[in-house]
Amino acid sequence: MANKALLVGINQYRMSGADLQGCVNDVTNVRDILLKYFGFKVKQIRVLVDGRATKEGILSRLEWLVKGAKSGDRLLFHFSGHGSQIRDRDGDELKDRLDEILCPHDMDWDGTYIVDDDLKAAFSTLPKGVNLEVLLDCCHSGTGTREAMAMTALSAEHSVKARFLAPPMDILCRQLDEEDLPETRLLRAANPTTHVLFSGCRDNQTSADACIKGTYNGAFTYYFCKHLRDAQGDPSRSELLKRLRASLKYEGYDQVPQLECATAERKKRFLE
Repeated sequence: MANKALLVGINQYRMSGADLQGCVNDVTNVRDILLKYFGFKVKQIRVLVDGRATKEGILSRLEWLVKGAKSGDRLLFHFSGHGSQIRDRDGDELKDRLDEILCPHDMDWDGTYIVDDDLKAAFSTLPKGVNLEVLLDCCHSGTGTREAMAMTALSAEHSVKARFLAPPMDILCRQLDEEDLPETRLLRAANPTTHVLFSGCRDNQTSADACIKGTYNGAFTYYFCKHLRDAQGDPSRSELLKRLRASLKYEGYDQVPQLECATAERKKRFLE
């Protein structure tokens, strides 16, 4: 059995005004969990942060993650940074749908982003029996633009920022022009029996970048790791989700983490 993990955290963006503060801490937090509780070795974990976490850098490391994978292997992809939504493009032609996107360090609105199709392509070659776990601590909301703006404004005194990049007005106008556009979600198109997806919030919510106990973290990743530590890595995925939701609610966060996987996988432990 082989272990591999790719951890991506982006605090610094080329795009003006987009910087976050807790994403690199998220990466070190997850790395510590993997080393202490799940048997990963240092050489089995690749980390991309800030300027190295470009679109090309992330996609090339995803190739490393899946290369040579065999039944019984454990793979983890963790992304902590901005998410957004954009009308899907095929060249210069606009299709009749929306794509949820991950925003790399070199994010721009002309194609430098990672869509669900990119992830599906990377993971579609995995053979049966590979355990792929995906953690997304970002916003992938279909209707979150106004909510993200409100969250940032209302939560300024509590040092909370939404991990959502609002599209520029010309992009946004294209999306708002047709209210009946169907929504997609990262990894939703993939076969749920081939991966386990933990996401930081519902489709219509944002994920918080917050100051917690004096340091900045993603609220989802912070409490995800906290409960794994508290239970020495032992809780089932469904129990972990239950504890995670309870902590975020108790601490006043509106986001509700989601778990997408086959029913049988919910009863197993993280990375089992």
